[in-house]
Amino acid sequence: REHRRAVILAFDPDGKNERVFASGIRNPVGLAIQPATGRLWTSVNERDGLGDNLVPDYMTSVQEGGFYGWPWSYWGGNVDTRVQPQRPDKVATALQPDYALGSHVAALGVAFSSPAMGATFADGLFVGEHGSWNRATPSGYKVVFVRFQNGRPVGQPVDFVTGFQVDGKTFGRPVGVTVDPRGALIVADDLSNVVWRVTP
Repeated sequence: REHRRAVILAFDPDGKNERVFASGIRNPVGLAIQPATGRLWTSVNERDGLGDNLVPDYMTSVQEGGFYGWPWSYWGGNVDTRVQPQRPDKVATALQPDYALGSHVAALGVAFSSPAMGATFADGLFVGEHGSWNRATPSGYKVVFVRFQNGRPVGQPVDFVTGFQVDGKTFGRPVGVTVDPRGALIVADDLSNVVWRVTP
């Protein structure tokens, strides 16, 4: 029943030789290859039901053969006691993600930036946050930029595209993000059914 559940799969270019690249990732949505390193990064929607402030959705570089905790633990070795039977052997091997984006932001698409966006946004990752559905104070509903330094994320996320939710009314929900050949950010919005193009 759990075949292909909470995993990232890899295939040969012809579609053959299916294999598990990484496992224990509850909901890996966006995938992007870091230009400078060739490393795979993903955005992940974590579990619900542990309150407004747990568990943070995240982005992480993906280690081949790595295990990220689902369903027995989150954020490395934090045990989810709701899951029975427990598997301390699996929890002991769980990798901690690289970067927390906030609880229930529903991080979806990711795209590495381009120098065409200007020096401030030349090196980092854009993340489309679809927005929470189960939080007392909504979170997400924007596109954020996470700056990278020496190949790793640093600092707090920077709001890059906002205004999708104002005074409790929702006008849009970012989904996929990508960078076009001229370096502009493309944002798919599945509430307003609009594709936005953001340039410097």
